[in-house]
Amino acid sequence: MFQSKASQRRAAYDARNAQVNKEKLSQIICTSVLEHQAYQQAHTVLWYLHCRSEVCTFQTVQAEILRQDKKIVIPYCIKDVQSNNQLGLWHVQDLAELVAGTWGILEPPKARWGEAGREVPPEALDFIVTPGVAFDKSGGRLGNGAGYYDRLLANVRKNTFLLGIGFDCQLIEQVCMQDYDIYMDAVVSESAIYQGKGRLI
Repeated sequence: MFQSKASQRRAAYDARNAQVNKEKLSQIICTSVLEHQAYQQAHTVLWYLHCRSEVCTFQTVQAEILRQDKKIVIPYCIKDVQSNNQLGLWHVQDLAELVAGTWGILEPPKARWGEAGREVPPEALDFIVTPGVAFDKSGGRLGNGAGYYDRLLANVRKNTFLLGIGFDCQLIEQVCMQDYDIYMDAVVSESAIYQGKGRLI
């Protein structure tokens, strides 16, 4: 099972790294997210800030902060033995307040982690924009392998909408899913929106 996941991950990395027109396709994908009914109904939304060859989200997150009609939350990596590699959740009000953290991803300064009024509990999230290395059309998701999002998604409300985003080249026939893996409610690429199995299966 692990070797199968590792093989899928390597192939998906290669496909994503070779993708051209990333910014244009990312804009199409992010627009589909903004137009999604579940997104429009949500109040507290988790967006990731992209790194490397992921779907680009920076401009969309910046625009959503300026609109001020939703609470925009970003994740940050708490990477130590005690926390068991957890994601912290931060209510971001200005991207300028962020600094480069783990893997070069923008995050709040470490001195402000846990700050009252800015830290957000997982159960407060209405909608999560979820990155992935690969997805399938049933909502299966393959992550980077560290388990950060697996642990987060296991602790959000059952009615929190989980939406995975990726390029068409990241869609594979069937993600190798294990018992602890969580299906997305929907997956968005530049060409389609796929209804996922979600958690109510």
